[in-house]
Amino acid sequence: MASVIIAGVGSYAPEKVLTNHDLSKMVDTSDEWIYTRSGIRERRIAADDEACSDLAVKAAQSALADAKINASEIDLLIVATASPDTPLPSTACYVQHKLGVPAHATCFDIAAACSGFLYALEIGYGQLLTNRYKRALIIGAEKLSSVTDWKDRTTCVLFGDAAGAVVLTKVPQPNIGILGSDLGADGEFADNLYIPAGGSKCPASQKSVEDRGHFIRMNGREVFKSAVRVMETVAREMMEQHNLTPDQISLVIPHQANIRIIEALAANLKVPMDRVYVNLDRYGNTSSASIPLALDEARRAGRVKPGDLMLLVAFGAGLTYGATLIRW
Repeated sequence: MASVIIAGVGSYAPEKVLTNHDLSKMVDTSDEWIYTRSGIRERRIAADDEACSDLAVKAAQSALADAKINASEIDLLIVATASPDTPLPSTACYVQHKLGVPAHATCFDIAAACSGFLYALEIGYGQLLTNRYKRALIIGAEKLSSVTDWKDRTTCVLFGDAAGAVVLTKVPQPNIGILGSDLGADGEFADNLYIPAGGSKCPASQKSVEDRGHFIRMNGREVFKSAVRVMETVAREMMEQHNLTPDQISLVIPHQANIRIIEALAANLKVPMDRVYVNLDRYGNTSSASIPLALDEARRAGRVKPGDLMLLVAFGAGLTYGATLIRW
């Protein structure tokens, strides 16, 4: 059987760095308060004239260069984002135009919040195996600063802007690349992490703006409990499906939301932290961009080698969650 592999990886983070010290001048907080509760020291903030699609394009260009593939060779483009350029059309269409991806390519967004990249990866994987497509560009991109309430100290300290991308292609060798995914969602917990206004349920109005309804709201305690539970569950299911034990996993790349969540996941899976990739301290929670950003950094740092088994694990608003197993 053929396999679908990651032929190229790329990422981009905006130049502007917003430190915890900077935030302490904006809201009632401190570096110690933020770091001890989240593990975050700083995050990146996009420029006013940088849209989500601009971040996505830069990450995509890096991934295409890494894969030695031109944008003209892409026939499937998926952007995972919770902070699109506009509600309509999809950010993927803006990215297509800016990159020069052909007009015959299939281009669309998916909205699965912080699990979005793994959802998009699974869709790309499945579509390539149908032989309808040859090369897929999968992007996780976020300008979360545009939907962050900078007056809410419980949420504004968490989020940052970034993008990550991978190029997928099919090869004849079996048992390499993407070995499988396990995805899920539980809408019972939808109100624990959401943006109340701006959709058909609560259209934009003067009142929705005055109520700050267009910004992220979160029940942190409940999100924490759900995150640890669902990520451990899908991670174990992936290993069981492939008859693997934790010591056979070379590297775990979890969604970078909170260091306590990551440490709890590692402890529950009995995976030492030196086999868990963490860059949360430098970028904060970049939602759908966090896993591809971490993957790109890990590979460039020599943490990913041919033959290694990697486990990508995420959770996000919805409640969405997932795990993907990859043999590099």
